Amino acid sequence: MSIIATLDDTSAVPGTVRLPIAGLVPMTTLDYPDHLACVVFLQGCPLRCGYCHNPSMIAPRRSEPHEWQAVLEFLATRKNLLEAVVFSGGEPTLSADLPAAVKEVKALGFKVGLHTAGPYPERLTQLLPHLDWVGLDVKGRGKEFDRICGRTGIWQRHTRSLVALLESEINFECRTTIHWQDFQLTDVERLALTLADCGVRHYALQVARGGQCLDASYAQPVPHAPSSARLNALVKRLEPHFHRLELRQ
Repeated sequence: MSIIATLDDTSAVPGTVRLPIAGLVPMTTLDYPDHLACVVFLQGCPLRCGYCHNPSMIAPRRSEPHEWQAVLEFLATRKNLLEAVVFSGGEPTLSADLPAAVKEVKALGFKVGLHTAGPYPERLTQLLPHLDWVGLDVKGRGKEFDRICGRTGIWQRHTRSLVALLESEINFECRTTIHWQDFQLTDVERLALTLADCGVRHYALQVARGGQCLDASYAQPVPHAPSSARLNALVKRLEPHFHRLELRQ
């Protein structure tokens, strides 16, 4: 049975955990460093980033009882193949049943990763003892975070999430999606050095995708976008400040 058919199978036995499943990538080497993983996308996000390439996942919705049960059934068939399960979105910490789902995944023997922008620091802090790895989206520096994500008051919450990760022993990565409508090269450098000064050791710069974006203006070429040579030169200058620095294009 295909993954889509499994997720749409309303005959699955309902469990007690309810998650709004937006999609599932059955196998990836990109979303959890050095691990073969699958990615479970959850519906709903409080942010409104103009470059968002998953706008269909933004609006929250009530989950159906069979959705998470179908994912568990899929995972049960991958115990000897996959190493980890990554919850992404959307914003996965928006879902109240995420902690229970994480525990069920751990009970199956998988490691658990989380992609989050950190808008709910208390929820993230409660999850940390049950997680193995976190990818924290850093939209911008200080108040620029709020401008880029289209919501006010988020950057302070995000800061608390970053502090929680720095004070924990969990392996984590910070990553910033760069759309040149939001950034100049100097902004990228300032943000990277700020994170390095805070103690972040793993950092990734992700150049935003074109095409489908929440804000149609973000799909247009940006005249002041730097050349690949200038961006690569910046990465070289920043590399000594991190244990690992990646440029993802």
